[in-house]
Amino acid sequence: MKELYEKMVNEAMAAQWADVEVIKAKRGTEYKLTDGKPYVDAVQKMEAIGDQCKEVIDLHKNSVQTHYDTLCDLTDTVRPEDDPFVEHYQTPAILEILYKEDPKFREAVEKFMEAIENNRALIGKESVRRYGGFYGPTCVVDFALIPGSTSNIVNQILRKTDIPEHYKQAILASKSWGMNTSYGIGDKFAHGIEDGLTLNEAMDREIDTIKMIYDTPIQAQTKLMEEAGHTSFDVFKYMQDYKKKMDGTVKKALDAEVNYANIVTVPAYCVGDISHHIAQSTYNMCKDDVIMAVIEATSKVMDNTLRSNIDKFKTEFDVLSLATGSTAAAVEYILELDGFNAPTVVQLLTRRFHNYVQLYPKRGAAAELHNHDFMDMIYRGWKTLDKARRMKNGSGVKLVPMVNDMPVDLDPIAENEVLMNPQRYAYPACAITVRFSSLMRLADYPCLLTSEPVTATMMTNVIALHKNNPGAPARVCKKCASSCLVDFRHEYCQWRESV
Repeated sequence: MKELYEKMVNEAMAAQWADVEVIKAKRGTEYKLTDGKPYVDAVQKMEAIGDQCKEVIDLHKNSVQTHYDTLCDLTDTVRPEDDPFVEHYQTPAILEILYKEDPKFREAVEKFMEAIENNRALIGKESVRRYGGFYGPTCVVDFALIPGSTSNIVNQILRKTDIPEHYKQAILASKSWGMNTSYGIGDKFAHGIEDGLTLNEAMDREIDTIKMIYDTPIQAQTKLMEEAGHTSFDVFKYMQDYKKKMDGTVKKALDAEVNYANIVTVPAYCVGDISHHIAQSTYNMCKDDVIMAVIEATSKVMDNTLRSNIDKFKTEFDVLSLATGSTAAAVEYILELDGFNAPTVVQLLTRRFHNYVQLYPKRGAAAELHNHDFMDMIYRGWKTLDKARRMKNGSGVKLVPMVNDMPVDLDPIAENEVLMNPQRYAYPACAITVRFSSLMRLADYPCLLTSEPVTATMMTNVIALHKNNPGAPARVCKKCASSCLVDFRHEYCQWRESV
């Protein structure tokens, strides 16, 4: 198994460093699609070993290559306003391939669409709760079944729908890690209410939209992008071309009996580095030296920690847990260098959320998504660091947080010239909030801290070992920071009840 663990670390860190090195070299310049080539090259080196299913790895590799090639055929750049959506064009195409290849799956989806209509009261209640901020900060398009998420609501409907279990899992997965369109439940309702519609009229619009994204996924995403003012490239042509090019890869995955839930998710989560993480918005944000230093130092913490613990891994899940746990500890450590910690920030951002709801009732469905991710990350890191600080006590020994009894190497932060000299980036005598202010920028965009390229790569490796088990959404308690520190919403979660 050591060979597998080393492979997982090498492939994941190759993806991470491809992003970080391009961003560091190109920050402050104009983004071009070809800037993403190093990430594509890193992904193409992935391979199946041992008991891993090659067809699962190919879903990942071929999707990244197809995404890159298709975008290059359509444009030479993507404007910041359009870049969040580039990872939302794959699952609609994959779903339509599955509809064609398996008419029974299409019939199951049609039964689900009937169930959507029959669950008008449930969807209405959840839409009202999202609109009014009932759940507090939440991820409407989260990869888990947290309160207020689209996955949570879809799961509640599926539990009462009479269709085969593996089809239920595919439908659920297609709205979690598999991003079947950019739509988050409740968005049309909120806009309808603010535009002066009656509650019934707003609900009609909401139900029609939810059904549409399952009925005609590609057309639905095209319509959503037209409404969002997307101009960077022809999204309909992208999805049609992507669908044609990925047809063979999907068929091979079907022949290999890969769970449909994995077929709809693996191709989507891995493509975002091209024109989303490696993108103009990232180049603009990382012009700030401190932000760039946070990303770079955190990546080194993860890299060092993973490689130094290779011999301690017992399962493939340990590798992923340490990857995300190490960066959580790293970011919390940087936060604490300025005298802040997770409970303080979670309180701050939760209070801000409720003000934001009142200021912007038409806020985007995903507005607080990354704030939520960031809070969850630092809350996890805080628990790790708090325990380490208590064990360290007054001994004067080095602070070494542990993730599942594996030490996290924080040296890359202590040795970082930028992070250890904040006085160079503000009024020198009073530079006590420099790192915190940069972290607040990253609270809107923590994708390379959590890290998405690493998680995507490692999850594909895990799914390749368990092709028959749905890898998404996460069927565990996410330990949401706001739920644990501020809000009382645990009873509305669906993680135990997942189909």
